Amino acid sequence: MQKKNVDDYLSEGIYGAKRPLEAERRKFLGTLRERIVIALTIGQVMNDTGLKELEEAMKHNPNQTQLLINGQISYRFSAKEKALANKHNIPYTIITQEGMDTDIGAVLTYDHAINKEHIFIEELTPDETDSEEEKEDDHSFLNRFRNWFK
Repeated sequence: MQKKNVDDYLSEGIYGAKRPLEAERRKFLGTLRERIVIALTIGQVMNDTGLKELEEAMKHNPNQTQLLINGQISYRFSAKEKALANKHNIPYTIITQEGMDTDIGAVLTYDHAINKEHIFIEELTPDETDSEEEKEDDHSFLNRFRNWFK
């Protein structure tokens, strides 16, 4: 182990003690990946595409969890996530960090490690969503008519 020099003592006094995995903490809104149950991107929070999965995670993990919400997201976009947290009696915190450069919008987390392998929600690509819409609308008269000319 290295000895601390004067600069180390000064920076520790000014900025506080260094924490391990600081880059990971900045990415995941102040927590570590090993503690996360589910993570939503900013886009998923703003489009409400991950609400169903978030609610399921809250139902299955009701005790000792906390919802962390990115403070860069407007209140109107994060209101549904906050309402879900209140509904399931899960505390939430809005995290606003200076210099936070992350695409994470919300994180349901424990205060201890759970090491869940898949924490992100799989997003459908535009091709997949188009094909699903085509399957649903395949029986309409206009779509059958369009298919004649393809």
